[in-house]
Amino acid sequence: MIKKESRNVARTRRHARVREKISGTQSIPRLNVFRSNKGIYVQVIDDTTGKTLVSSSTIELKIKNGSNIEAAKLVGEDIAKKCKSAKIETVVFDRGGYLYHGRIAALAEAARENGLKF
Repeated sequence: MIKKESRNVARTRRHARVREKISGTQSIPRLNVFRSNKGIYVQVIDDTTGKTLVSSSTIELKIKNGSNIEAAKLVGEDIAKKCKSAKIETVVFDRGGYLYHGRIAALAEAARENGLKF
């Protein structure tokens, strides 16, 4: 019998495949998303220096139920505003091995609506 790998191990493998192709620079950083059962976390990363430029999360925004689509939209709006204040207009979207669906799609659409280009 073949042991089935866990969802998180499979997601990590998918993320590694995506990360081979995309990378953030100083001019166009990478917008990375991590989704957990309790919340959603976003970082804008410059991979050349390995530094996080801006970040946001449901924990930081003190959202009570951080595991729903409305919370993801609020985090998307917040990260777009923070990027605008840090003079970041364009990013490369890194969905972190998750499907572009539900909370991930809601976050991306909210960030686009608030002026972030990707």
